[in-house]
Amino acid sequence: MKFFSGFCVKVDKDFFSEYIEDKEFVVAGFSYGAQKAVDYVLNTSQRVDKLQLLSPAFFDYNQKLIDLNVRAFRKNKELYIKNFLNKAGIKNIDKAECFEKDLIELFSFDWKKINKIKNIKIEVFLGEFDKIIALKKAYEFFKNYGDVYFIKKANHFLKELD
Repeated sequence: MKFFSGFCVKVDKDFFSEYIEDKEFVVAGFSYGAQKAVDYVLNTSQRVDKLQLLSPAFFDYNQKLIDLNVRAFRKNKELYIKNFLNKAGIKNIDKAECFEKDLIELFSFDWKKINKIKNIKIEVFLGEFDKIIALKKAYEFFKNYGDVYFIKKANHFLKELD
C-alpha cells in the first residue's frame, strides 16, 4: 500500500485505518495527498487495483482567493498552518515541512485528469462537516468516477466532531 499525507502534516496511513485497505495494490491519499495519489496512479507502471481518496483537496477557489491565501501564508506561515489545521478539525498532529508551491498546488490541482484513470476502483471518503473543501461540489464531481462515502458527523480528518 502506498499512502500520501495531507498539506503540512505527517499523517501515517494508520490514522485512517478504519477507511483504507492496507493491501499491496492500493494507493491512498489524504487531502493534498489525494492529489499526489492521483498523479502517482497516472504516472506509475506499478499495478494499482484501488485508489482511495480521503477528504480529497477539492476547492472552488478563484485566483483572487488563491492569492489571498498565498499572501497570508507568506505573512505568517506558522499561523496560517495552525488556522488551517484548526479549521480542518485537528489541533495536535505532527506537522511536515511545507512550502508556498505546495499551497499553490493544493488550490490549483486539475481534478479533471482523474478521468484518465481506467480499470482502477476509486473510493472517495468525505466528512459530513468538512470545512476545508467544497464538499457539495466534491461529491457531485467524484460520484462520476467512483464510490463516494459520507462519514457522518466527521470533519476533514474524517474524525467525529468534538
